[in-house]
Amino acid sequence: MKRLILSLAAGCMLTTGYSQQIPQKEVARIINTLAADDMQGRQSGTPGSDKAAAFISDEFKKAGLLPLPGEKNYLQRFNYYGLHTTATSITVNGAAKDWPVVAVGASRHVQLHRDTASCTELHVANADELRAALGKRKSMTRNIVVWMAPALSGYIANLEGSISNRMYARESEVPTDTAQWQMILVLEKEPVTAQDTWSVDQTRSVRTQEFTNVAGMIKGTAKPEEYVIYSGHYDHLGILPAEAGDSIANGADDDASGTTAVIMLANYFKKKRPARSLIFVAFTAEEMGGYGSSYFSGQMDPAKVVAMFNIEMIGKESKFGKNSAFITGFERSDFGTILQKNLEGSAFRFHPDPYPEQNLFYRSDNANLAKVGVPAHTISTTQIDKDKFYHTVKDEVSTLDIKNITDIIKAIAVSSGSIVNGTSTPTRITPVSQ
Repeated sequence: MKRLILSLAAGCMLTTGYSQQIPQKEVARIINTLAADDMQGRQSGTPGSDKAAAFISDEFKKAGLLPLPGEKNYLQRFNYYGLHTTATSITVNGAAKDWPVVAVGASRHVQLHRDTASCTELHVANADELRAALGKRKSMTRNIVVWMAPALSGYIANLEGSISNRMYARESEVPTDTAQWQMILVLEKEPVTAQDTWSVDQTRSVRTQEFTNVAGMIKGTAKPEEYVIYSGHYDHLGILPAEAGDSIANGADDDASGTTAVIMLANYFKKKRPARSLIFVAFTAEEMGGYGSSYFSGQMDPAKVVAMFNIEMIGKESKFGKNSAFITGFERSDFGTILQKNLEGSAFRFHPDPYPEQNLFYRSDNANLAKVGVPAHTISTTQIDKDKFYHTVKDEVSTLDIKNITDIIKAIAVSSGSIVNGTSTPTRITPVSQ
């Protein structure tokens, strides 16, 4: 019994004072603001995304952060390039239809009709069938036309933004060739049967799209040219088909929770005068393909980045219970071992990723720097195999445990202390060969 009392006392000592420096009330304020309906789901390139970026920028200003070198403010703007539809023509039984058409792939000109050789038609009525159809695009041996039921109309904007085409860092990289096999998705506003004739003709051209990361820093006192990064992504899916009258994908857990942690950590470390320089960044376009973190990583010298704490979906209790989180790629460096050592005497535990089959290490914004050797890991609690709210309109603040989020932020603050003050340096990750 005496040992138990001593252990609990040590745990209390570890967090004494942190409740004031990382107050739960502030965590609740920030996450409620980011996941509010007026942010409209924060889809990249929308007014909701711009509103979220402005809010995060204001929070960084209040924290007293500096802009990144070469930037005038906290808004890191950059362009990517992709294909944009300029003209669409669709007919059914010779009659012109004003139906949305989404082309998948790199084709500048899509031209299909029922008599096209090697053309497969699929009819999908719900989200699961749509996902299954999209899964066929990577191994096509025929042209595929996917007829979407009217109930799926809410997915069109998201499909155009995230599925229709890949974005490229330079305009010259956008493919000019026509793919051998093509896939198109058509929202059929009235049923198309096997007896009907149809044709689709769509032309696309290169479009420039502006994106915005939000980033600020604290300059280190002793090792200012060595960087520790705290990150999360602030974008989400925007508007989806309505469920019980709700069509806004608020993204409270994914990833307003992680973005909230980044803001809270900026406020915490601003008072600590770190030895190494700290960068706090909220990425855009993670849901579209990681374009925000890709651009940001390209501006960094990986040799100068000591560690990256990417924070993704910490809103709920992990499968290990409270006072716990997992680290993706735990075995790839001693990053997690250092964090756990710094928490000795507390009840909090960092665990290896329990979902290796999900490949989470390369599915989040840590991946771009990890591929070039930086000990860049994601900290999360999501039970990804059973989370029914993931990527739905039901990912609301009401489903989250604010106290648990606060405790995780405190654990990240304490456990990263020796890395921030320059006394610990995680081992490098084996780079991915290009």
